[in-house]
Amino acid sequence: MSGERTDVEPTGVEPTDVEPTDEQAAPADATAAAGPDAPARRRADPRTWPWWLQALAVYLAGRAFSAVALVVTAQSQVENYWTPGQPSYLQFTGLMWDASWYRQAAEQGYPTELPVGSDGLVQQNVWAFFPLFPLLVRGLMTLTTGPWYVVAPLTALVLGAAAAVVIHRLVERGAPRAVAARPGLPLATVALVTAFPTAVVLQVAYTESLALLLIAAALLLLVERRYLATAAVVLALGFTRAVALPMAVVIVVHALVRWRASRRGDDHLGARDVGGLVALAAAAAVSGVAWPLICGWVTGVPDAYLQTQESWRGVREVQPFGAWGYVSRFWFHEWAPWVVAAGAALVVATVVVPAAWRLGRELHAWPAAYLLYIAAVIEPGSSLARFMLLAFPLGAVTAGVVTRPATARRLWFGAVLGLMLALQLVWVWNMWRLTPPQGWPP
Repeated sequence: MSGERTDVEPTGVEPTDVEPTDEQAAPADATAAAGPDAPARRRADPRTWPWWLQALAVYLAGRAFSAVALVVTAQSQVENYWTPGQPSYLQFTGLMWDASWYRQAAEQGYPTELPVGSDGLVQQNVWAFFPLFPLLVRGLMTLTTGPWYVVAPLTALVLGAAAAVVIHRLVERGAPRAVAARPGLPLATVALVTAFPTAVVLQVAYTESLALLLIAAALLLLVERRYLATAAVVLALGFTRAVALPMAVVIVVHALVRWRASRRGDDHLGARDVGGLVALAAAAAVSGVAWPLICGWVTGVPDAYLQTQESWRGVREVQPFGAWGYVSRFWFHEWAPWVVAAGAALVVATVVVPAAWRLGRELHAWPAAYLLYIAAVIEPGSSLARFMLLAFPLGAVTAGVVTRPATARRLWFGAVLGLMLALQLVWVWNMWRLTPPQGWPP
């Protein structure tokens, strides 16, 4: 589309505050005199790698850490509903928990009739799981003849790698003020996203990798004002995760910012741009209703998708923010209001600190809209930390809290990174490992 943003050029690794080393400051002939191994040494220095290779290296390092955590945890996994005792890495990442629901979608498809229990209520079923990831894996299984538990985790791993590259570019182009204030912010954001306590799901047979890639791609294309391409990605997102509403909020924010700039004479909002934004808004609307409508059409039950989602909740009645009341009382008893208020205050703080306002409007609006959305529609539980991964611009906010001096910035980043990795170990051990009920196996 016209009006593509060109004010920020990708820079790869941003400059640091340290003085150049003697080797960096040396003239070319001095470098050549250092010997024939000098070019090889430079190639081995990650700081000289292309920006996309640095992002991939950081991502893969994070996934290697998670792989070790998964392998160690698997040694303590007893026989369960999905795997034998002490499963292999691929069994552990390809079959546990919701991975088997996605497997059912890939191998058996979706039922034409909803399963109903003796109480007349809809039971848990595969319609709750969006189809794009399992269909993609199904296609790759056909091409490679590989089984689900091999192809699905590896596909998720590759999709996560692509997401890391897109996130790096998104922060470069979508947050120029933040990058100027905090050198190295794009790569630091990738590092914090890949070390996030639940980032292990980026290499398991879940849809998070695909959703992360599509959300980052949609935001990047929106920042670049490529509206028709954004619309295509938003439509694909509608068959991946139910996040069309917060994405629509970001689109509205983007349109309002451009409209105000055009009124001031700082931007030109032409007919082609207006048409592209209208098409994008329509795509977001379709994205939000497509899968529930398909679910109702196939099953013959108009609200089949809603009833399916309710089957996973402790209280089937779905009211915005209502689940926080009974869930928090269950866990925290008389402290529940204070715990909920403290959690809400922490979330608000992450979107109002100066580091958040230095982000571009799109990167600032997405986590704010997304966090408010999931707080309104989900039942708090073990999945909440996993859902938080998609609010990835908060990684840029966290890394950007401390900007100067360089030593303080590095200490802050190292402390946050270390804390996230430690919490990841806790999450894998306590949440991914299943302890079956007493009497298992039957």
